[in-house]
Amino acid sequence: MSNDQPVRDTDVLVIGGGPGGYHAAFHAAEHGLRTTIAEESPFLGGTCLHHGCIPSKTYLSLIHTIRAASESEEHGVVFATPRIDVDRVREWKKQVVAKLAGGLDALCKKHKVQRVRGRARFEDNRTVIVDGDEPGPVRFQRAIIATGSRPFVLKGIQPESPRVLSSYGALQLEDVPETLLVVGGGYIGLELGQAYAGLGSRVTVVEMLPALLTGVDGDLARPLVKRLKEDFAQICLETRVTKMTDAGARVEVEFDGKNPPDALSFDKVLVAVGRSPNSQDLGLDKAGVEVGDRGFISVDAQFATTAPGIYAIGDVVGDPMLAHKAQHEGAIVASVLAGADPCPAPQAIPAVVFTDPEIAWVGCTETEAKAEGLEITIKKIPWSACGRAVALGRTDGVTKLIFEKSSQRLIGMGLAGVHAGEMIAEGAMALSLGATMEHLKWLIHPHPTLSETVGDAARMRSR
Repeated sequence: MSNDQPVRDTDVLVIGGGPGGYHAAFHAAEHGLRTTIAEESPFLGGTCLHHGCIPSKTYLSLIHTIRAASESEEHGVVFATPRIDVDRVREWKKQVVAKLAGGLDALCKKHKVQRVRGRARFEDNRTVIVDGDEPGPVRFQRAIIATGSRPFVLKGIQPESPRVLSSYGALQLEDVPETLLVVGGGYIGLELGQAYAGLGSRVTVVEMLPALLTGVDGDLARPLVKRLKEDFAQICLETRVTKMTDAGARVEVEFDGKNPPDALSFDKVLVAVGRSPNSQDLGLDKAGVEVGDRGFISVDAQFATTAPGIYAIGDVVGDPMLAHKAQHEGAIVASVLAGADPCPAPQAIPAVVFTDPEIAWVGCTETEAKAEGLEITIKKIPWSACGRAVALGRTDGVTKLIFEKSSQRLIGMGLAGVHAGEMIAEGAMALSLGATMEHLKWLIHPHPTLSETVGDAARMRSR
């Protein structure tokens, strides 16, 4: 430490300014703790706000508008063919992100959270050194590591090229390539693939496993897969990429597997094969923080690491890598540090795939329940039986409920269809409160709405 770098003292140091980090910082400050947040970026919000959730949903909302205008012709309303101004679309995304980032800045000032810009590395279990625009040591009483995750790189296959994109690069939307290869059939690849297809790209998806969205209930994935077969040029399952070469104007790709694509070169390639935790180069060993084989930080039920007084939350501690999970964990840790009653452990964490149609679920899937040896009752209803879905012209949906057979307690809910993500919170609430089949049967849902399908499904005959 040099003499011209005074030591900053704080009660709570939060490392990382993403959803988990800023929630932890704001909640800690609300409890009266002097709180400092160290973040490399000049803005709070992390991957979710700047390179993930918000930019992708901004683009997808525009794609939904384009699709709705096209499909309205069947209902007697005809619009002109849309003209897409990529620069203005990209600028709209920037405005959305800037507005939300500005809101976080205001909340930081409101809660009197001190911000330090730079990368923090542990010197010991009570001090970090910040490298960056505001260098110097920070001494803390407790620390929360919330450094998130980054896109996984196909080492030895993925070249350094402006034509080979991660999700970060794809969301910059520099242009709309005529052809796009998406490597990976998970939610990130499918969301961005659908966005680019809606803007005019011919999209090919390659997935090494036998199905898209591995782990998602097949009943829920089916309506989406049907739509994607129309949206995408090709979907190639049980196929993997073995080599990519930047050939200047295009990327030449080699494949191995059962269903290689017809094309062997593409204008751009999006690699979306998962994410890795940001646990490297933090000096965790100096602090006594244990890291597992896959790079995730080991924590207990209250997110304490192996180093006393140091906690970790969000993507860096493991799956599910979801922003709302990280936010909840941040609130829990802040309560623990303040000595307040901690937030209750979540009974269920909902997940949403923001494709069109959307997929949302919470609790056990049918496959998971059967794997655990549970005797279950399944209730399912297609949205073709829902008046609101028919009126919207969006009957490509399904609602599925899973109950424990002996107690009739709800243990899982899944939805596929337009606005499914807005509806799944009812399932999370029902699971958290221990709702039964009878509760859902007699719960009055407004008519006509898509949410009626939950009550209707509960009244269906079992299978």
